[in-house]
Amino acid sequence: MAIQNNRLTAAEYEHNFSDVRPPFDKKEAALLEANRCLFCYDAPCMKSCPTSIDVPKFIKQITTDNIKGSAHTIFESNIFGAGCSRVCPVEKLCEGSCVYNLMHEDPIPIAKLQRYSTEKAIKDGWQLFQRKASTGKKVAIIGAGPAGLSCAHVLSREGIDVTVFEKEAKGGGLMTYGIAAYKVTPEFCQDEVDFITSLGGITVEYGKELGKNITLAQLKQDFDAVFLGIGVGLARQLDIPGEELEGVVDAIEFIYSLRSKTYNQIPVGDKVAIIGMGMTAIDAATQAKRLGATEVTIVYRRTRDEMPCTQVELDLAMLDGCDIKWLAAPREVIGKDGKVTSLVCSRMELGLADTSGRRAPVDTGKTFTLEVDMVIKAAGQMPFETLVIANDFQNSNGKIVVKKNSTNIEGVFAGGDCVNGGKEVVDAVQAGKDGAGAIMDYLGIGNSKPLISEAEASAFNSLDTLLSTL
Repeated sequence: MAIQNNRLTAAEYEHNFSDVRPPFDKKEAALLEANRCLFCYDAPCMKSCPTSIDVPKFIKQITTDNIKGSAHTIFESNIFGAGCSRVCPVEKLCEGSCVYNLMHEDPIPIAKLQRYSTEKAIKDGWQLFQRKASTGKKVAIIGAGPAGLSCAHVLSREGIDVTVFEKEAKGGGLMTYGIAAYKVTPEFCQDEVDFITSLGGITVEYGKELGKNITLAQLKQDFDAVFLGIGVGLARQLDIPGEELEGVVDAIEFIYSLRSKTYNQIPVGDKVAIIGMGMTAIDAATQAKRLGATEVTIVYRRTRDEMPCTQVELDLAMLDGCDIKWLAAPREVIGKDGKVTSLVCSRMELGLADTSGRRAPVDTGKTFTLEVDMVIKAAGQMPFETLVIANDFQNSNGKIVVKKNSTNIEGVFAGGDCVNGGKEVVDAVQAGKDGAGAIMDYLGIGNSKPLISEAEASAFNSLDTLLSTL
C-alpha cells in the first residue's frame, strides 16, 4: 500500500487519539492520592521542577478541598501548569524525585493532581490574578509560545502593557502545534491561551512574523523593550542520498498536520521509518501507528542507555507496536518513480568516549535495508540561524547568546528554545519568567509577588495555608 489517508473508521480514530493519560474520574480518587503525600521538608519534587512549583503546598490544599487555592499555587509559578501536567516528562522531574521511589512504592501522581486543580480553574474561568495599575510601559514579545506567554503574563501582572506577535494563526507554540494529539488537543491549547490572556493587558496579533511583516527596528522604536521567544523549528536534515524523494517528511511537519487537520485527512504510509529517538520522534511514531500504519520502525544510532526520550515514552511506542532498531543510522533512501521504496541503514557501534563521557556512534561498514514507503525525519531541530544573523544577534550556531536574558542589542531580551536550543515546555515557561524579571529590572519596575483579587483572598487564606507552613 502507498501513502494514503482515511485508513481507519471514525470510531478507530477517536479511540486511538483519546486521552493517553486520563484525569481522575472522581474527587475521592484525587483525595486518596493527595493524602498519600508526606509533605516533605525541602521537598525534592519542588527542587526538581524548573519552575519551582510548591508541590507539597498545592497537594495539601487539595486535601482540604481548596482547589482554587491549589490552582493559584501552581499558576503562580507556572502559568502553563495545566498543559505541563499533560506533557511534562515528570518521571525524570518531580515524580522521579518523589521519596516514595526510594521506598520502592509508586510516587505521588503529581502531574495528575496538578491537572485536577488547573483544569477546573480553566474550565470555570477563575480569575486568580489581578493586574496592577498601568505603568505606561509597553513591551513587545515575539512568539506566543510558552516562553512568550509566560513572560507576557508576569509583565502584565505588574501593570506593563504587552503586545505579542505570533506568526501562526493560534497561540501556544509547541503546545499547540508540536505535541501528540493524544496528550493535548487543539481545543485544550486554545482554552489555555485564552485563560492566560484573560488577565488583561495582553494583546496577541496573529500572522505577524519577524523578518517578514514586522521588524526588530520598528519594535524597538514603538516599545520600551522587546522579548524574543521564537523557539526553534527548522528540522535537522539527514544529508543522505534520496532525502528529496516523495514520502520523506519532517516530523515537525507531520505532527503539525495532525494538529491542524482532521485525522482522516492525514496521509500516512503502510510501512514507516522514524529517524531519531527524542520526544518528537516518539510522537511521530505513535501517531503514524494510530493513523493506520501497519509497520512503524524507529531507527536510532545509539543504544537505549543514551536515548533522549524517557522510558515512559518508549514504553508507549512499544505498546503501540513500534519496532526499534538500536545502533542504526540512515544511509540512503531508495526510490522508484520518485517515491520512497526502502531505507538503507548502517549498523553502528559505540566508540571511545568524548570529553563529556558520551561514546560516539561509529559506522561498522555493515548495512541492512528496511522496506518502507514513508520516512519521517525526527533527528532534532535547528535554530532560526538566518533570522538571528540577519538581526545582528550574537549567537552560537544560531542560538541567541544572552546574559541574564539580555541580548547584545540594547533593550532586547530572549529566552526559551531560541537560547537553549530546545528543552521542555516547563523550561521555556521558566525562561519567560526570567525574561520578564530582566525586563522589569531594565525598566526600573519592581517585581513583587503576584496579587490575587480581594474576592478570592478569603479562600486562599484558609486553614490549609497555615498547615502547609508547619
